[in-house]
Amino acid sequence: MANERKTENIVRKYLTESGYFRDTNIIVEEQKSDFPLIDKLLSNASKKGTGKGYPEFIIRSKDYSDFVLIVECKADPKKHESPNLDKYSEFAVDGVLLYASFLSKEFDVLAIAVSGENERELRVSQYLHLKGTHKSHKFFGSEILPLNNYYDAFLQSDMKFNQDYLKLLEYTKELNDLLHAKKIKEAQRSLLISGILIALQNTAFKNSFSAHKKPAQLANNLLTTIVDEFTNANLPTDKVNNLKQAYSFILTNTTITTDKDFFIELIKSIETNVNNFMKTHKYFDTLGQFYIEFLRYANSDKGLGIVLTPPHITDLFSELAGVNQDSIILDNCMGTGGFLISAMKTMIKQAKGNQTKIDNIKKTQLIGIEYQDDIYALGISNMIIHGDGKTNVFLGDCFKEISKVRGTFKPNVGFLNPPYKSKKSDIEELDFVLNNLNALEKGGKCVAIIPLSCAIATKGDVLVRKKQILDNHTLEAVMSMPEDIFHNSKVSVTTCIMVISAHIPHQKGKKTWLGYWREDGFVKTKGKGRIDLNDTWSSIKEKWLNTYINRENSEMLSVTKELKPEDEWCAENYLKAQYESLDYEVFKKNTQKYLAYRLLNDLLDIKFENKQKMNNNNELVKLDTIFDVYNGLASSQVEIKEELETDTDVRYIRPSQSYAGSIAGYVDTMQIDDKHIYPDNTIYVSTDGQGSHSYSYVSSFKFVPNSNVAVLIPKNDMTLQEKLYYSTCITANRFKFSYGRKPKGDRLKDILIPASPPDFVYKEIFDEIFDNWKKVVK
Repeated sequence: MANERKTENIVRKYLTESGYFRDTNIIVEEQKSDFPLIDKLLSNASKKGTGKGYPEFIIRSKDYSDFVLIVECKADPKKHESPNLDKYSEFAVDGVLLYASFLSKEFDVLAIAVSGENERELRVSQYLHLKGTHKSHKFFGSEILPLNNYYDAFLQSDMKFNQDYLKLLEYTKELNDLLHAKKIKEAQRSLLISGILIALQNTAFKNSFSAHKKPAQLANNLLTTIVDEFTNANLPTDKVNNLKQAYSFILTNTTITTDKDFFIELIKSIETNVNNFMKTHKYFDTLGQFYIEFLRYANSDKGLGIVLTPPHITDLFSELAGVNQDSIILDNCMGTGGFLISAMKTMIKQAKGNQTKIDNIKKTQLIGIEYQDDIYALGISNMIIHGDGKTNVFLGDCFKEISKVRGTFKPNVGFLNPPYKSKKSDIEELDFVLNNLNALEKGGKCVAIIPLSCAIATKGDVLVRKKQILDNHTLEAVMSMPEDIFHNSKVSVTTCIMVISAHIPHQKGKKTWLGYWREDGFVKTKGKGRIDLNDTWSSIKEKWLNTYINRENSEMLSVTKELKPEDEWCAENYLKAQYESLDYEVFKKNTQKYLAYRLLNDLLDIKFENKQKMNNNNELVKLDTIFDVYNGLASSQVEIKEELETDTDVRYIRPSQSYAGSIAGYVDTMQIDDKHIYPDNTIYVSTDGQGSHSYSYVSSFKFVPNSNVAVLIPKNDMTLQEKLYYSTCITANRFKFSYGRKPKGDRLKDILIPASPPDFVYKEIFDEIFDNWKKVVK
């Protein structure tokens, strides 16, 4: 007969060996808890649905008041985990996750399920359930570890970071609203925060700031302390003077120098909310996040082309470049220092506690150049706050400073997110990439995130730069990034990442790896911006990196191609839509939508014609092999009416992600050339609009298209069923396009579509749909 006590004894033995009973700060309770809050939370956690429930072990530490470890045991290993995790009283995993769901209202919970009566057959599963969330995540393997190991891993986990990051974002927004109300300028807010963080590193200031009786004295003390910290960091005198000038507004801002209570509470608030975050997450561009929030509603960031790279992307760069403890990193468009901080984190981790090496990393292996003095001040401050690395950050024009960097430091890894062009006279983004490459050692890796337009240009100045890259360097990889990657910066630009090996001309026949990295799992949320809400980034990043490192061709994710300068350097130009997924059910669903619209709008006066499939050719052909493509009329060339007024009025069509939404109004056909008027049952495609491009429909009415709608006229007779199928095929190519790469002109004509529809298109689909509707009506 199974004996659960044996399982508990094994767990007790592991806890003993891991020091749980030796540490006087650790409290191990069995079957119940004397801690009132835990007892209250478990009061309704019975596995049978009513009354109290308790796991076999409840463990907490006086050092970690918000962290609880629980263990649930079962004797029979077959009773370890049920398929649906809903047999709480029968299975170990099911039961421990139930308890964790109750305790997570107030605690971060590590839940451990153990089954088996001997160590040979023992099964162990471990889960982390964060406070205030509704989901548990697998955590660790099958070994029971010391509590300190669990807690350290918990602090370093992606889940804990996401939890704390969301809190930081909430605080950032609150702080921005407060500083706005206090009339502190957007451009000065991040500097004020950074200055306070630097001053709080000074023990004397930290212990005395709240004792000042006059705000003007506190302001003077704050600036003096900031300058002292810069001086103590061994910065050259000219750099210190530049930085002092950047922070001098502290002495002249009316709110800071007259409102003592606000000033003191602000410093306390930053100490509590920001410093605590930075103690847990040491190498994170915290100031960059404040900068994004503070400039979100200002025009200055967009006008200056400033787009700050999200932290998960700065970390990704280090992995793409293979950064190690001997890397020498250059960011010639440094901004607030996000890339250098992420690289420093990776390099220090690899140094494995070798303090001499760590000191060298900070002093000689991180090089930054920044053109704008206020952003430079933030970058320097950021590096100091994160433990040095500021020595080799230069204020100036990277095109002038680069020779100094090349000769002195010999960098072998380049990172950059250059200023994005906002007007024709601005410097080309690829010029900054070439500037970075020219400073690197031969074979060094440059990783840059730039507008997709740089990769897909086929003429003009950008084409000249693309040729320079291939003539002098090796284009290793290009990855297309999510369209809304810079949503938090309030900037809409479609981007890609380029990985380039310096000073090795691109060899003839060498293929470039192209990745389709449009889905990173981040979602846009109200108030918090774009975040990893569902904790999916870690697994997505692993998949991305595995295909990149191994240069794999993966369906709908990556492809390798030999590229020329005039080619479009992006995966979506070469990946093919998977038409196999467009089965009869998908076709039927789209046909139902088409018929439903006609029914609701009294447009059912159509003729259905059936014909046998004549062509059994299953190959893919270019769209313009089957269709002639025509463009519509710009809205400036027509008079648009809101309502139907005369018998000669027809619908005017615009880009839309929905069929009904594509009707922009009505136009009078008497005022329009007949060649722009198309009959019902005509295919049209949206060719513009971030949320609308590439959607294709068959019209239920006569219409005039606008200039961002393309009309497809079959070169041979085509039935309604065939048109409906091809419109579905065209929409399936939506992944190939973006707001930065629109399905216009040759791009639309070059879409590969089936030479002939599959057999199911020729079924009596209309009769089947109408018969089904009749059953519903009855």
